[in-house]
Amino acid sequence: MVRVLGVDPGLTRCGVGVVDGAPGRPLRMVGVGVVRTPADAEIGQRLLQIEQGLERWFDEHRPELVAVERVFAQHNVRTVMGTAQASAVAMLCATRRGIPVTLHTPSEVKAAVTGSGRADKAQVTAMVTRLLRLDAPPKPADAADALALAICHIWRGGAKTRIEAALTAGHQGRARPGTSWVHGRPRP
Repeated sequence: MVRVLGVDPGLTRCGVGVVDGAPGRPLRMVGVGVVRTPADAEIGQRLLQIEQGLERWFDEHRPELVAVERVFAQHNVRTVMGTAQASAVAMLCATRRGIPVTLHTPSEVKAAVTGSGRADKAQVTAMVTRLLRLDAPPKPADAADALALAICHIWRGGAKTRIEAALTAGHQGRARPGTSWVHGRPRP
């Protein structure tokens, strides 16, 4: 079993969800909520409030891994910037504690939780509610998205980490990039 803190970054509402689980085993929600900041506050103060709120989540729930939604290009540059800044705060909080961070795209999370990378928020929320055996859907949507990130990482992150480790191990001791290879060995 592993404990994952999922973060759906945002300046006004930063969704946070903690899930315990392992691939092929039942999942358990440990906590869910949002870190809120006032839209009219100065950006530095908002980022500080997000950092303080996330630190409380780290202190209370002691996650082993952190999954953050990867920021993608939107039409509204201001929204992208705020989301990226909140994402950076989450990554900083985890890294400061030595906790590994993985970024997952929205379509990757949707596919992991619903089976379709094009699922809408209602479908993601319904599946999160079902997978975690909750009595009611988590609200707001940012909180449900944070739980979906944690679930995605439990189911996909471990495999991704093992593949990366195998690829790294496979390249140790090999010749420098650009070396020609013949029959699996560097050309003399």
